[in-house]
Amino acid sequence: MHDTSPSLPRIAVLGGTGFIGRAICATLAERGHGLLAIARKEPAVQLPGDFARLDLTVDPPADLAALLVEHRIDVVVNAAGGMWGLTDEQMFGANVGMVARLLEALGTMAEAPRLVHLGTVHEYGLCPIGVSLDEDSVPRPSMVYGQLKLRATELIADAVREDGLDAVVLRLGNVVGAGQPSHSLLGVMAGKLAEARSAGTVAELALAPLTAQRDFVDLQDSVEAIIAALAPVPAPPVLNVGLGRASSARELVELLIEESGVPTNITEVPAPAGTGPETEWQQLDITAIKQSLVWKPERTLREAVAALWAAEATARG
Repeated sequence: MHDTSPSLPRIAVLGGTGFIGRAICATLAERGHGLLAIARKEPAVQLPGDFARLDLTVDPPADLAALLVEHRIDVVVNAAGGMWGLTDEQMFGANVGMVARLLEALGTMAEAPRLVHLGTVHEYGLCPIGVSLDEDSVPRPSMVYGQLKLRATELIADAVREDGLDAVVLRLGNVVGAGQPSHSLLGVMAGKLAEARSAGTVAELALAPLTAQRDFVDLQDSVEAIIAALAPVPAPPVLNVGLGRASSARELVELLIEESGVPTNITEVPAPAGTGPETEWQQLDITAIKQSLVWKPERTLREAVAALWAAEATARG
């Protein structure tokens, strides 16, 4: 059990059982924050602080508002959402519908908590190779997930402008760390490596060139940025959170293989037509968050991948 400090803000984490949500809860509890995790399902492993089951895609916004008042919440961190394994309709409910209900709940409260909403680099879409995306870059999302997350950001911006909501959107890069979703590329690769290690066999990985360049960022660094955003300091309404450097997915997979120490055979498979670094590039400019929240990434991609592998290996025994 973690001791809480009455001098620290009390935090509600929506999506507290998810990949990023669990890491947020763990760090906040370690630092003494009063904590309420909210999610659709009971966690398989108990979370620190209090837990409430609520599904904002269907449950009344009044239920959320009542919970926030009951637990005297000062800041809501919205780490809820969905991408992997969802239909477009389900993604709409998880990423836009629930944000609309969240804003409705906050709008009914006499003193609404501050909102820290987790957006995504995919709201920007792709850009020419070598370009860094800053917060003034015109969003041109190329995938449904990015389009829906952008719509959620726009809903929050409207609430800030029209209703005076105290909120900030953090556009996260591609987060890497312990508990990586099993449907993601690195999650799949880690699973295959762990299976081979358990069986005492050579891992067989079929890989496309994986030349897409993305801004990957360590999970714990991302959590530190979220915690830096809890205080209502003067800052732009949208802030990028990333490493500030594009890396290829292939580089991350190779780091994972090295960290695992599992003998691996790689079979090269052709890349889909029209793909490659010239058409698949994202790199975030993180100048604004460095200046306004005094945050910068401290961990390398190797450290991020090492944490991913350590958690996967431990989970597999």
